Amino acid sequence: MLRGSAHRGALLLAAGAALLAVGCGSAHRPTPVGLQLQREDLGLAATALGSVEQSVEREGQASRAAWPVVFKGLPAPGEKSAGTLIHQAAILAGALPLPSPFGEEEARSLTGAASQLAGTYLTFYHLATRGWKLIDYAFSQISTGSASSASFARANVALYIESVYDAQFVLAQIGKQLVAGYKHLGGPVQFGATLTQAEVEQLAGVYSEPNFRLRPHVAARLGS
Repeated sequence: MLRGSAHRGALLLAAGAALLAVGCGSAHRPTPVGLQLQREDLGLAATALGSVEQSVEREGQASRAAWPVVFKGLPAPGEKSAGTLIHQAAILAGALPLPSPFGEEEARSLTGAASQLAGTYLTFYHLATRGWKLIDYAFSQISTGSASSASFARANVALYIESVYDAQFVLAQIGKQLVAGYKHLGGPVQFGATLTQAEVEQLAGVYSEPNFRLRPHVAARLGS
């Protein structure tokens, strides 16, 4: 599924030249070269998703374990077991990788469905890492901080909890997006051995609502 930068550059130039040749009115009808680029990019995206699968699953397990103690707001300061679950979720969220080509700069050059997948993963990544980090910090403030710090933490933690819920919701949509992009670009007939139906189905099964959707819905409220 990988390709050299020179090959990618040639495809981008060819796609751009073809678009100019047919005029702006055909912008929504990709050329054969453009479709080839989208397929190769989707292959890259699938490889990236596979490379982070284990890290994402560990973060998801930790999030599900900690969710019951935070979805209504911060637990009481004395609940050490709750603090341990929160801290573990923060550690695993902080360890989430940002694989190539999903980095901020690299993702800008992706086309088609791969661009959507990169955007979805980046949204999850930022919401999860920052959300759990801030929840963990807020819990430490109500446990060992000053009265004013504890009050501020409780007043604002609902934002961080909402971020965690949104992170897992977004992550759970990746499988659907991958399947839709694969079908749109021709499925196994067009991709052949470079990205098989079995590989797509396996990834879709991982990046799914049963694995990552948090329940119940967040019930924390600002100022609570």
